[in-house]
Amino acid sequence: MTSTSAIRVLSAGLGNMGRSHALAYHENPGFAIAGLVNRSKVDLPESLKGYDILPSFPEALKALKPELCSINTYSDSHADFAVMAMEAGAHVFVEKPLATTVADAERVVACARANGRKLVVGYILRHHPSWVRLIGEARKLGGPYVFRMNLNQQSSGPTWETHKALMQTTPPIVDCGVHYVDVMCQITDAKPVEVRGMGLRLSDEIAPEMYNYGHLQVMFEDGSVGWYEAAWGPMISETAFFVKDVMSPKGSVSIVMDPNAKSDDIDTHTKTAVLRLHRAETGPDGKFLKVDEDLTMAGEPGHQELCDREQAYVLKAIREDIDLSRHMDDAVQSLRICLAADESVRTGRPVKL
Repeated sequence: MTSTSAIRVLSAGLGNMGRSHALAYHENPGFAIAGLVNRSKVDLPESLKGYDILPSFPEALKALKPELCSINTYSDSHADFAVMAMEAGAHVFVEKPLATTVADAERVVACARANGRKLVVGYILRHHPSWVRLIGEARKLGGPYVFRMNLNQQSSGPTWETHKALMQTTPPIVDCGVHYVDVMCQITDAKPVEVRGMGLRLSDEIAPEMYNYGHLQVMFEDGSVGWYEAAWGPMISETAFFVKDVMSPKGSVSIVMDPNAKSDDIDTHTKTAVLRLHRAETGPDGKFLKVDEDLTMAGEPGHQELCDREQAYVLKAIREDIDLSRHMDDAVQSLRICLAADESVRTGRPVKL
């Protein structure tokens, strides 16, 4: 057990996720914010206005010497900032995706191991009780599995501007896909063996080489198969924007979304509303032996509470010296699958893993 004194944290990036993580550090007595980093001045909630906003992460790291760095910047800076922080002696929380290449992701994990630092990647669904339940119920069914998942977002105004900025480096099937591919991998535990992807550029407002609609298919060693679909933009349909469904020979478990939910509401990306369990067993008359069971997930945590839980886990990992080997390996694996899908989109060919 390490010291219980407050851990000094430098939090970089004050977009949607970065702001929420900074609020989590501010509210948790286990942390003390040493400083915030953002390339430009931004309007902050009242509780964060007392902290200095510094423009340069490397300079802030050198000057403040934090014990933890929280990296919530654009994806292309994640790997370099994480390595810089760990080599300076800090533990790291980094938003997903861990990096923009598999080689960079592996470099970050190797740095964490070489320096004995904790590395937690922002897989927020791992801290959501309803998603933990979904994974558990699916595993009880047994494989092989069919995974059907998507998260399409009809975005406009500031949200579309954010999406266009993200797409300067990362397509939607990578940025969002790592979450849901990680869920698939946790359920099956089998090695992924092949990935296929397709995508389409539906807007002249993004770079010619980028696409804002993407769809991946992944095949696993145990015979399980999955698809994931992600899209951003003002042209995206709100119909069936949220599908989270797992099927196996013994039945299925699905998230039943609130019919009034909107795709640009960030809380709908994690809230499950109802988990529906369906069992395939039939009697002599061919009829189902059990009716479908709806598990109402009352009192689910919202977006900010999930960020609070995630940072509480970071604190626990540091103080209790939790072994994060599997966590880090899983982060690399889900990224490898999504980047293989991106490669497939661009080459038109399946990718063997």
